[in-house]
Amino acid sequence: MTLSHEHSFPRQHARTQRFTLGAPRAFTVSPDGARVVFLRSASGADRVNALWVLDLEGPGPGGRERLAADPRTLLGGAVEHLSAEERARRERSREGAEGIVGYAVDNTVEMAAFALSGRLYTAELRAGTARQLPVRGPVIDPRPAPDGRHIAYVAEGALRVIGADGEGDRELAGPGGSAADGPDEGPAEGAAEGAAEGADITYGLAEFIAAEEMSRTRGFWWSPGSDRLLVARVDTSHVRRWWISDPAHPDREPARVAYPAAGTPNADVRLFLVPLEGPDGGSAQRTEVTWDRARYPYLARVHWASEGAPLLLVQSRDQRGQLYLAVDTETGATRTVHQDEDPAWLELSPGVPTWTPDGRLVRLADEGGARVLVLGDRPLTGPQLHPRAVLDVGDRDVLISASAGEEAGDPEIGQIHVYRVSDLGVERISAGAGVHTAVRSGDVSVLVSAAPDAPGSSVQVLRDGERLATIASYAEQPVLTARATLTEAGAHRIPSAVLLPAGYQESDGPLPVLLDPYGGPHGQRVVAAQNAYLTSQWFADQGFAVIVADGRGTPGRSPAWEKAVKRNTLLSLDDQIEALHALADRFPLDLERVAIRGWSFGGWLAALAVLRRPDVFHAAVSGAPVTDLRLYDTHYQERYFGTPQEAPEVYDAHSLVTDDGLSAPELPVRPLMLIHGLADDNVVVAHTLRLSAALLAAGRPHEVLPLTGVTHMTPQEQIAENLLLLQVDFLKRSLGLD
Repeated sequence: MTLSHEHSFPRQHARTQRFTLGAPRAFTVSPDGARVVFLRSASGADRVNALWVLDLEGPGPGGRERLAADPRTLLGGAVEHLSAEERARRERSREGAEGIVGYAVDNTVEMAAFALSGRLYTAELRAGTARQLPVRGPVIDPRPAPDGRHIAYVAEGALRVIGADGEGDRELAGPGGSAADGPDEGPAEGAAEGAAEGADITYGLAEFIAAEEMSRTRGFWWSPGSDRLLVARVDTSHVRRWWISDPAHPDREPARVAYPAAGTPNADVRLFLVPLEGPDGGSAQRTEVTWDRARYPYLARVHWASEGAPLLLVQSRDQRGQLYLAVDTETGATRTVHQDEDPAWLELSPGVPTWTPDGRLVRLADEGGARVLVLGDRPLTGPQLHPRAVLDVGDRDVLISASAGEEAGDPEIGQIHVYRVSDLGVERISAGAGVHTAVRSGDVSVLVSAAPDAPGSSVQVLRDGERLATIASYAEQPVLTARATLTEAGAHRIPSAVLLPAGYQESDGPLPVLLDPYGGPHGQRVVAAQNAYLTSQWFADQGFAVIVADGRGTPGRSPAWEKAVKRNTLLSLDDQIEALHALADRFPLDLERVAIRGWSFGGWLAALAVLRRPDVFHAAVSGAPVTDLRLYDTHYQERYFGTPQEAPEVYDAHSLVTDDGLSAPELPVRPLMLIHGLADDNVVVAHTLRLSAALLAAGRPHEVLPLTGVTHMTPQEQIAENLLLLQVDFLKRSLGLD
């Protein structure tokens, strides 16, 4: 088998990082509507993102693009070097690009700050100039104050600040016992005032599960007045340590990571108000923000804007209770603005909580069987819509993204649209079938749209709904076209996509089947967008009928659909089988040759399929599977299953391997390929190694493909390319298609 095809889809798919390179992203609109800031690389094969500005004012229609910061120029052609902390941050966000991968701006969007190769840079967005500031590094997550006079950043576990003029670099809060840690409520229990706190404590960074599971990647927040900050203090001293080794380089020390596995201690997270300066211009004392951390240990969201007091969303460890808290910035005391409870769990949504300009709480809530947008105590949407995120809150309306709800007249399979919601009603502002999202400031919006009949995404800049400009994408055109039929399957109306080989004719007869799901929470795969199915189409073109099905537990339909898997994600496998059998009545499926492939949750699902239902599935490719649920993190596992101590039988039933060996395996034995990155710090390789050992002990043949130096992502070009080729070779061999 040849594993290199210069012009093949696998090579292109890998080289372009799934066709994401060259596409504009990370948009910010200035409040005066004069410019849009964004990131983009120079081509569809260029990994290095640069900072761009689209000027909307000036001569000529359509605006004018200009380069605001070029990483190659700033580094003088030198190779970018990343600290271990920055690599971990990028792994949490699944960031595979290079160069400028994130930035933050001041209130007027005239200055941007970003980290590059561990250094701190600022860009004057009007002038189009950028420069490096002399600070201690390596720098993580720099953010300008709203007034643009200072930049805060994290280095060596401490929150630091420097003037925008490059003067006055100093520590504001850190584990080293700086003056800013002064004699007040600040030091941890049992620590001497002003004393060093140890290497297990950081200030200004998100802890592992906040970044991995809560989508909170930040650890500090500026006040609207630019005179103080809210700063998270993270203590991982009680979190168990794991070791991630590199067997291909035995001379290297293993990486020591704090990993909170299900049922074990989490990081201790506290929050402090830290003034920029003390009353006499000297060192400032910090004030702890207080709430019932024993009952609500998870700091899920922090919002601080001019519309109201700092707003926190804190959750109980079982995620069935949460509080919206307003912070008194003088004392650090909190008051409850709203409280939620749910017998299953409470979902965290992007963009909330926040305030309206007139001081009403904005939230997404599960009420009356639907997820609804709530302003104050008034729901503004109903069961016809399923809100996904709050995109912007204006004086007269709220901008949201939403899919069709359970009571919608048309299920609009896989579609996500942008809506403007107000006291007067709901108005859709995106047009055409597809997946749409938006960024807005004032009367200017950036609308990003992916369609089922065209590759990539289009980006339009609108003013009051009228198109001002488009932002070009340099992403490559795929060498193939995905032809997905979107439908619903079975009694549960399971959203599904079916892909057949190019040129297939009915006279060709039934096709071997490949199920290609993710199938689990937070992982919608059936979407009305061309690029989402390119890999599935490539597998179809190898001679398969490919099915992508989103069963119960996947997002985008209703709270009941998502929460049906509470303590029973085995329903995910039931729904894959239901979709398969229902679709066989309408499509040319050979049910005697059925395979399944998946990664992460999909990897667990694939292995589960051949171990528990070999009567249906004849081969599986399982990538980075969670095989022993006790070895995955607290926030994810305990949301669905409780703790291993509370429900050991639930953990055993869902694990592929237990202390006693394989969990409930059935006969006959089916071919199984296991793939795992040895550097994966999210789903550690112990999952695959334990399953392989149990399979061997049970006398079950299988294949294991260890990926040296690979994490939970596979951004390396040759590895990503050859993984596709090896999988299709295995599937053909296993189903007798050679």
